[in-house]
Amino acid sequence: MSEQRAALYLRVSTGRQAEHDLSIPDQRRQLEAYCRDKGWRIVAEYVEPGASATDDRRPEFQRMMEAATEKPPAFDVILVHSFSRFFRDHFELEFYVRRLNKHGVKLVSRTQELGDDPTSVLMRQIMALFDEYQSRENAKHVLRSMKENARQGFWNGSRPPLGYRAVAVEQRGVRIKKRLEIDPLQADTIRLMFRLALTGENGSGPMGVKAIATYLNERGIRTRDGGRFGLAHVYQILTRTTYAGRHRFNTRDHKTKQPKPETEVVEMAVPAIVDPMEFAAVQERLRARNPKVVPPRVVSGPILLTGICFCADCGGAMMLRTGKSGRYRYYTCGTAARVGKTGCRGRSVPMAHLDRVVVDQIERRLLEPGRLAEILRELLERRHELANLRHARIAELRRKAGEADARLSRLYQAIEEGVADLGDANLKARVAELRAARDEAQRRLDLATRDADGGEPQEITLDRLHKFAVAARRKLRTDNEAYGRDYVRAFAQHVVVGERSATIMGSPAHLLDALSSVESAAFGVPSFVQEWRARRDSNPRPHA
Repeated sequence: MSEQRAALYLRVSTGRQAEHDLSIPDQRRQLEAYCRDKGWRIVAEYVEPGASATDDRRPEFQRMMEAATEKPPAFDVILVHSFSRFFRDHFELEFYVRRLNKHGVKLVSRTQELGDDPTSVLMRQIMALFDEYQSRENAKHVLRSMKENARQGFWNGSRPPLGYRAVAVEQRGVRIKKRLEIDPLQADTIRLMFRLALTGENGSGPMGVKAIATYLNERGIRTRDGGRFGLAHVYQILTRTTYAGRHRFNTRDHKTKQPKPETEVVEMAVPAIVDPMEFAAVQERLRARNPKVVPPRVVSGPILLTGICFCADCGGAMMLRTGKSGRYRYYTCGTAARVGKTGCRGRSVPMAHLDRVVVDQIERRLLEPGRLAEILRELLERRHELANLRHARIAELRRKAGEADARLSRLYQAIEEGVADLGDANLKARVAELRAARDEAQRRLDLATRDADGGEPQEITLDRLHKFAVAARRKLRTDNEAYGRDYVRAFAQHVVVGERSATIMGSPAHLLDALSSVESAAFGVPSFVQEWRARRDSNPRPHA
């Protein structure tokens, strides 16, 4: 009988085990001793540091299978410490064992020696079932531990979102607990993006996702890895609740990437980078621009309240319905129109009447200086608080930049006076270190100052509100006595139609934006976010 050629397969489950455990050296030592006892010659070794055995997405495993299934195979035996090192899924284990057998390669376990008879095959399958069960139980307990860790406000070890960094706060046994803290430099970029989404550059009007990405890339503002911002990245940042102080953990299945039920999601408190009201206002703007919620035909169509008008009974959208060959037009409950009275008893309101009522109420009740001042006062106070915090942060960054520059100047002076020798390697390294610290402090200061430019909330006087009301009333109606749709939607984002009344709802943040927009004649035009093709299928997006 010819000498058997053996390939060793060594695996541990996590990167931490690969770095700190003796598992791989132990496996290698035991397998080499086994081969010596059997008289086998080791011709290959495949090491998988930090890879799960629940699937076959393992580079070294795939490389080994290619070598085993080529003609002729590169070895005769694959030797593992236990079958769980090869696979922790009984179906996949049997699939690959049979595939190896077809090519004349055997799978042998150092600690679970079995033959080829039916009883041995049954025993291997039973052991594989127990390994799979144990793996699932371990995963369940690990996830439960991670969810509890998140409930207590600790970070679970993945890469922090842009604008944050993970810092160690305490040690429990051998485990180091970490929390998220704000990274000042990156946080300024996040605040800038939200400000652009709400007010634009210097109050020029809200910017869409594509415009924000273009703005950042043109000014050399890069991602954490030095790359350019794309549409998906900007949209993900603008919709991530973490930046409003609420990080959501365990939102998707790590294998299928499908959303998990809300009952499985854990919310943990983190330091907020943007004000929750500002975050909510951005979400409302994105929903209004999103074609999955409001399609382009609704935003650009001629109907005044399409997309913002809803039935009070069922919550369904009110849609256009015509009569007498288009001579009469109504807003009617979409649910009732689709499924009949079983879905909603429905109602129809003449379009001209409801449009007139909504515009009249905006003019009479909202566009009155005293009422406007009352609505905007609380929002302005909050924005003043944010402006004060911004100025305090700039002052602190300016102090740090000054200190870094002063330290470098003192070192230069010492060199000039002969107190220090520039030829000293340690001194050269110190100079380079101080230069880097100074430049970094200055970059942070420049970014924070740029973010603050044009972001100061303006004082809202009664005279200014009066001028705004007059201008808004004029813009609500066009020359042909129709209504200005974009202007109406700046004040009313939700109209709920009941049996005998209609409720008009809007956002104070929208009002404040409209105040500057009407004065500058710069109402924003809705743009759209492409949320399809998250995994790069056959419909590619254009690059930002």
